[in-house]
Amino acid sequence: AVHEGHVVSAQELTVLLQPVFTQNSRHLILFLQDTLSIDDFTYLSESYGNKNPFQNEILQSSPSSLVLPAVDCEATGYLLSFLQESGDWKFTNITDLNVSHLEVNTPKPNLLVVQLQPLISGLNEISTLEAIAENDKIIGRLTMDLQEQGIHFSVIYTAMRPSRISRRTDVVGELRRQLMATEEEDSLSYPPLNVTTGNDICILFYASNFSLKANSSVFIDLTNATFVTQNVDISSSECSDINTTLSLKYTKPVNGISSLEIRFLMTNKFYGGSARNWSTLDSVEIVEDGEKFAKFNVSVISAPAEYSFHCQLVGTSNLYPARLIPSNNEAKNWDVFISRLQIQGFNIENNQFSYASDCTGFFTPGIWMGLVTSIVLLWILAYGIHMIMQLTTNSRFDDPKGPALSVPQTE
Repeated sequence: AVHEGHVVSAQELTVLLQPVFTQNSRHLILFLQDTLSIDDFTYLSESYGNKNPFQNEILQSSPSSLVLPAVDCEATGYLLSFLQESGDWKFTNITDLNVSHLEVNTPKPNLLVVQLQPLISGLNEISTLEAIAENDKIIGRLTMDLQEQGIHFSVIYTAMRPSRISRRTDVVGELRRQLMATEEEDSLSYPPLNVTTGNDICILFYASNFSLKANSSVFIDLTNATFVTQNVDISSSECSDINTTLSLKYTKPVNGISSLEIRFLMTNKFYGGSARNWSTLDSVEIVEDGEKFAKFNVSVISAPAEYSFHCQLVGTSNLYPARLIPSNNEAKNWDVFISRLQIQGFNIENNQFSYASDCTGFFTPGIWMGLVTSIVLLWILAYGIHMIMQLTTNSRFDDPKGPALSVPQTE
């Protein structure tokens, strides 16, 4: 039993998962999602009626189950490495969702890690509902295959970050743009990635979710390798006052890809129209296995040279505020999803992000609709007051005791 509001720490999670490690004959499957909260199960299942995305009954049919409403982000961030160290497992990273090749009769129990597709959180609830429903089908299909083979296993379904965070009561009265540049007190689950030249940091890069999908089938989550374990090679990154390149090299990010390099190319130029320097992210390049080259042009990612850039959603989808537009045929085989992107490649002071220029302006479509509606209502009110002011009262009135009042037509 966990009391309301309690967040399970890393130490408590270790104790709670001990029964899984004591049963060495059983296999363990870890389903990892980018974001998930306990409220999603009730909210999404009740709001859409028969479109409940959670159709699996594996939790109810299991002889033993454990539900933790809230787990510390730091604990979930190190969950994979913790599981590997806690037992003599045969580690398998499943990307094709096919367990027919699974070697069950091995001296070691299997640890299967399934990276589920990311949720398009913050965009609209329908897309989130569809993404969770698809992940639920993946979980059901995989567990059903194992059950049909007579394999005994345990399942952990969790996420790297919560999808719903309650607003703190101490900051309700001071609503503002709470980005990394101004929100130092709120502890992040991990620090931003930095590239140094000498003793100074020349590039800062942060994202709450950094994921790719190759050929619409192979999902690659680079969030943990980039920011938590920092199992990424940034030695090829280059810094200067004019051109900056952030190079991220990964070795065997998933089965089937031996090497993957992602480059962010930024420039710092003077623009006469604004009479100041602006830093822009010109393109993003993906190099697979040193041969396949994909290039994306970038839209709407720019900021004054003294600022950092922040955007809630960046990727290849047409629905994102900042888009990555394929510029060659190879780029069409990739889908990119970056949430809460913040990047700065010039003029970094005190080794931290500067004030962030956001991709979403202060005047959103909702604000414009409110302003236009208010103007229309004010015009109607002003017109009504004007018409009322044009009304005149009679200067003469009938006297019931006297003769009838005669008013000439000329009046």
